Amino acid sequence: MTQYEKILYALDGDVAVITTHDPATLNACGPDMAEELSHAFACAATQARAIVLTGSGRGFCSGANLDTTASHLDLKPELGAQDVGAALEKVYNPLVSAMRDLPVPFVTAVNGAAAGIGCSFALLGDIILASQNAYFLQAFRRIGLVPDGGSTYMLTRAIGRARAMEMMLLGEKIYAPQALEWGLINRVTSAEDVLPHAMDMARELARGPTKTLALIRRAAWAGLDNDWATQLDLERTSQTLAGRSKDFQIGVKAFLAKKIAHFIGK
Repeated sequence: MTQYEKILYALDGDVAVITTHDPATLNACGPDMAEELSHAFACAATQARAIVLTGSGRGFCSGANLDTTASHLDLKPELGAQDVGAALEKVYNPLVSAMRDLPVPFVTAVNGAAAGIGCSFALLGDIILASQNAYFLQAFRRIGLVPDGGSTYMLTRAIGRARAMEMMLLGEKIYAPQALEWGLINRVTSAEDVLPHAMDMARELARGPTKTLALIRRAAWAGLDNDWATQLDLERTSQTLAGRSKDFQIGVKAFLAKKIAHFIGK
């Protein structure tokens, strides 16, 4: 097993648990943590049938680690000399794209702060659980930057342009109950229950026809952009692939026999 410095990685049966682990910074994510997350998600994609992402201590991820990020930049006083977006292209965009395109279901268990890029990580979950004290924050405007990590894409589609603008332009904390009311997340639990609840949900997903669940999550992401005809065509091709899976055979046989299906993810 790879030894990580900024995250934790564990397998619990068929569920991979990835934990941001830099409590001194409320799990702020610099290029070092991002690279470890990329590696861990790649491992989980082949080792598990579902994934949970959470944070250690009091935070999920408090945003970019400005100390480590600055050490990777060639900061210059000349106006316009610095390309801060280069880190997105090299590190963060490949990471969030890999999280979106995972071949297994993905649950986020948000404990405490989910700010900046941490907010993006949280919103990438197929199912998003948050503790009562969790909050979602588009902190970029506080340091004169633009929301990234896919936030401008996900927020406008999840909660509409007006509320997305509010989050991004004002930079106010949106606590879990309000996020639930807005439709930004799925469920709110107590602080002590958020990870156990996420694990229960991930285990349920892992017991499902995970090859088909991967097709479902791909179709759901595509549905954010496709027109009607294109989406119907995607449903048709996805159904063809699902119908050729062993889990389809298992599911039909179990249904006809009035038994519970025991899927194998193939």
